[in-house]
Amino acid sequence: MRTPSPSPRPDSSQSSSRSRRTVLGAGVAVAGGSLLAACSGGRSGAPGGMDGVADGKNGGRHDGAPDGYVSPDGPEVIAAEKERGTDGTVRKFTFTATPTLQDLGGRTVSTWVYGGELPGKPIRVTAGDTLQMTLANHLPHSTTVHWHGFRLRNDMDGVPGITQRPILPGASFTYRFIAGHPGTYWMHPHTGVQIDRGLYAPVIVDDPKEPLSYDKEWIVMLDDWVDGVDGSTPDAVLAQLHEGRSESTGHGSMGHDDMGGPELPGIGPSRLLRGATSKLLGGHAGDVAHPYHLINGSTPQDPRVFQAKPGDRIRIRFINAGGETSYRVALGGHRMTITHTDGYPVRHATTDALLIGMAERYDVLVTAGDGAFPLTALAEGKNRTALAVLRTGGGAAPGPDARPENLDGKLLTAHDLKADESVQLPSQGADRTLRFHLTGSMKKYNWAFNHKPYTPSQRYPIEAGERVRLSFHNRTRMYHPVHLHGHTFALGEGGALKDTTIVVPHSTVNVEFDADNPGLWMLHCHNIYHSESGMMTILGYRKK
Repeated sequence: MRTPSPSPRPDSSQSSSRSRRTVLGAGVAVAGGSLLAACSGGRSGAPGGMDGVADGKNGGRHDGAPDGYVSPDGPEVIAAEKERGTDGTVRKFTFTATPTLQDLGGRTVSTWVYGGELPGKPIRVTAGDTLQMTLANHLPHSTTVHWHGFRLRNDMDGVPGITQRPILPGASFTYRFIAGHPGTYWMHPHTGVQIDRGLYAPVIVDDPKEPLSYDKEWIVMLDDWVDGVDGSTPDAVLAQLHEGRSESTGHGSMGHDDMGGPELPGIGPSRLLRGATSKLLGGHAGDVAHPYHLINGSTPQDPRVFQAKPGDRIRIRFINAGGETSYRVALGGHRMTITHTDGYPVRHATTDALLIGMAERYDVLVTAGDGAFPLTALAEGKNRTALAVLRTGGGAAPGPDARPENLDGKLLTAHDLKADESVQLPSQGADRTLRFHLTGSMKKYNWAFNHKPYTPSQRYPIEAGERVRLSFHNRTRMYHPVHLHGHTFALGEGGALKDTTIVVPHSTVNVEFDADNPGLWMLHCHNIYHSESGMMTILGYRKK
């Protein structure tokens, strides 16, 4: 048992007066509009704030849609956004993506973050508000922001070369869209393997008619970390996975970034992981040996501490920001009541532990006991853990290797949950079924849908007004967390509403959604190394 730190690091998510870890050498934040003025060249009056520029040449416009498909900024997209409402308050934010030296808690690394903080500051709005965020790019590489889980207008989705131009170094871009549905979301790049650096932040959309009653809220972001450790970078890891083959540059940089290319691989030790297995995940658990696993930017050796009082009812919002790791999560001495997954309410279900795949989110309620309790996130199949501490009273702090008994207790996954009646997808037959065979192998690292690595011209057609069924057949030996942009789907009849779902090896998962958000929408594995190796494609709305 570790001796309690005399100055425990508070968890930054527990109050509005956020006390965060000091960041070494952080870049100076840029006021919204300063780079816009310097780089202007975009078309004024473009919809949705698109006069904010991404590259100083064309106002951040996308590369256009093929004939017959809805354009990301077409009239159909604008009409759909208007249907979401226009009366909400405009909430403005400014973020700067910058290189920095970041203290993880006893280990300082060179990485990239938003605004000099890890995670980035939470963005918080109320359902119906217009979210406006200007990103200033101080990185040595182009970037974008994807608003994970949002049903938003297509030209704000952040896929380079598909829905917008890349944001070049020294430029900025303004995202503006209506945050229509309450829930737990997050933002991250959609360029290369940048998500496996420190570029992520929570985005919370509050419900003006919040049905839950609780005393405190704790935002918990889980992450697997390799960037800057002994010279490693995510790009170097991707190259190692491909053993130096030309595929190591990826198949499109989480979209199609042809205005910057991949980062040059760094140096460092091999990060290849052998023998990682998990019955829970159906077999192989991962290929990357991340040296650290973090909760809210901190290692288990110097964990974040969340302060509460005995008896407090706490809402915990879990977000897995990891690049290649699913986590089994438990709070020592407590049971958790699941209330939401991926932003949408479910029929309440009580569990000891959760399995959270990459990019998934879960909201839970707990009633705090008296003492100091470990919040442990086990890197499933990888034999490493992340740690934070809930403290409501005296006693020694849990040690970095704390593994509460309830990690091995009752465990629920999204497939065990049912949607709350208020959001349940109405029962009806599918108008269109799209079948996706998840293909590839660890040896060749040739991940794809239907044996076809991603190219920007790929389209699986759908039409507005259809009920669409996606049928995922995983014939590989590894699980895949599959994510659909711009929509929420149901896991079977009456099942939970999700935007990301785990498909374990040798299984089939069928999901359904209503095609009511026109545009070009990415579908991809949220293992970043799989998607960059080709396991992604595009669902395109046909013009009527």
